[in-house]
Amino acid sequence: MEKKQFQAESKRLLEMMINSIYTNREVFLRELISNASDAIDKIYYKALTDDSLSFDRDSYYIKVTPDKENRTLTIKDTGIGMTQEELENNLGVIAKSGSLAFKTENELKDGFDIIGQFGVGFYAAFMVADLVTVKSKALGSDTACQWVSEGADGYTIAPCEKGGTGTEIILQIKENTEDENYDEYLEEYRLKQIIKKYSDFIRYPIKMDVSSSKLKEGSENEFEEVQEEQIINSMVPLWKKNKSELTDEDYEKFYTEKHYGFDTPLKHTHISVDGTIRYNAILYIPEKIPFDYYSKEYEKGLELYSNGVLIMSRCSDLLPDYFSFVKGMVDSEDLSLNISREMLQHDRQLKLIAKNINKKIKSELQSLLKNEREKYEEFYQSFGRQLKFGVYSDFGANKEVLQDLLMFYSSKEKKMVTLDEYVSRMPEEQKYIYYAAGESNERIDKLPQTELVAEKGYEILYFTDEIDEFAIKMLMTYKEKEFRSVASGDLGIEPDAADEQSEIEEKENKELFDFMKDVLKDKVKDVRISKRLKTYPVCLTADGEITIEMEKVLNAMPDNQNIKADKVLEINAHHEVFQSLKNAFENDKDKLTLYVNLLYNQALLIEGLPIQDPVEFTNDICKVMV
Repeated sequence: MEKKQFQAESKRLLEMMINSIYTNREVFLRELISNASDAIDKIYYKALTDDSLSFDRDSYYIKVTPDKENRTLTIKDTGIGMTQEELENNLGVIAKSGSLAFKTENELKDGFDIIGQFGVGFYAAFMVADLVTVKSKALGSDTACQWVSEGADGYTIAPCEKGGTGTEIILQIKENTEDENYDEYLEEYRLKQIIKKYSDFIRYPIKMDVSSSKLKEGSENEFEEVQEEQIINSMVPLWKKNKSELTDEDYEKFYTEKHYGFDTPLKHTHISVDGTIRYNAILYIPEKIPFDYYSKEYEKGLELYSNGVLIMSRCSDLLPDYFSFVKGMVDSEDLSLNISREMLQHDRQLKLIAKNINKKIKSELQSLLKNEREKYEEFYQSFGRQLKFGVYSDFGANKEVLQDLLMFYSSKEKKMVTLDEYVSRMPEEQKYIYYAAGESNERIDKLPQTELVAEKGYEILYFTDEIDEFAIKMLMTYKEKEFRSVASGDLGIEPDAADEQSEIEEKENKELFDFMKDVLKDKVKDVRISKRLKTYPVCLTADGEITIEMEKVLNAMPDNQNIKADKVLEINAHHEVFQSLKNAFENDKDKLTLYVNLLYNQALLIEGLPIQDPVEFTNDICKVMV
């Protein structure tokens, strides 16, 4: 029998495809099952246009049969089959797809799609097989033919015996190597696993003879191994069912079955779009944060299907980073896939789906915030930090999308509030949205810097995440209201008589403050009378864009650049300590130096900053006590 050669370019393509196009060997089974499904679809379509044909769905199936002894794997279908000419045209010229030609010739309309339009999926078989035999008998033909190939060196075609219309593909599975375990493609459990993963929603039954242990007839405790034919796939995807027929339990079961998480999702949404682009999607907002969510190992993305066939387990292009916590899937017939069917063209359709999904996620979160506040706060506790990262990243490009989803603890409400709720309560004379940053709400409650703003009756937002200030700096304003730290140089509060008196005190004691600044040298930018302190003797504030909390965050990073805030030591002129400072300045400069260092270190402790020399600090305390 004469061996025929692949065309030169086809031979090279086959070599490339086997070695590099497919990233995962197990997808060979997906490709062959998809082709088998196409073959049955073709009979179905012909039956719609040919009165002499009938289509009884129960008669059509795909069967997968492993044979460990002979080291073969057979994929059989009861589809339309191929003539000798079709075998040569479809399998002898790589990247010439019979499914694509069939679709083009018959001008299939929307609502009916054939999966295998790319012409190379069949050749994925050579990733796991040394020899591939295809036996096929075309619909209406009395004869059958077989196509045999060992790969890139060519193929033979000859008549053969085969009962019934359809195609059988027999793979002679390769021997194991040091790097690859090919035995797994003969294991029943592994084949079931691959079918469920990629082809669970193929619309025809995928059958296998499955081993099970059963009680022997007439025996009470003796079991025997039997094989029973089982349907492995589910066939009808959840997302193609009528929403009105589905319950919350159905969606939660799907979430568990697809291993999206071990929790119960807080919310799900089922999307069916039939417009410029057609797609179905089921999206979930998880209840709990995955253990690896903030690690490099975490992979974002939705499962992507094309007409019910899994193309990608994680399609990251469908989700922006700030919504990377969303789980679920998308199925579309309209995506432009490239030859391997597992890599996407970055085309308009994919971008349009991603844009629509992004809008839908935001809408669902807003609905959760408005109608199920407790659930939203539970979600925010897990994933609020990611939303704030989203505001900060990409130079604030997404801040308009995310700002209404942000929440912070309120000094007045003693609970989490949105920016919109804060602004709606602002007194008319209040110029800024005030915030205070610290390690915890309890620590912020005790910050001296909050005294003046709190006394004015203004609400303060508490920032306890390291990302908070960075996100707000990027946000800059909300509803035309600028954010202002309670520790900033200018609080934007109109001066009162006490403030005017402080200014007089500062002018009168300029020499004292100059002396204190000289003692502290480059540790502070300035020493001045405080307009914000009421009961505390001292505090640190910052001039400029870098706040004290931001300094702590930046210097805790691995690439510590020793970034410093421009610190200002503020003294309460109405506290007894101030009189002690003035007395020491007049009578004992050494004692004043001691007091200045003590006050500065106290201010550092209040801010949660490290003291440069703890031993010196304790010695200074002892000197005061003696």
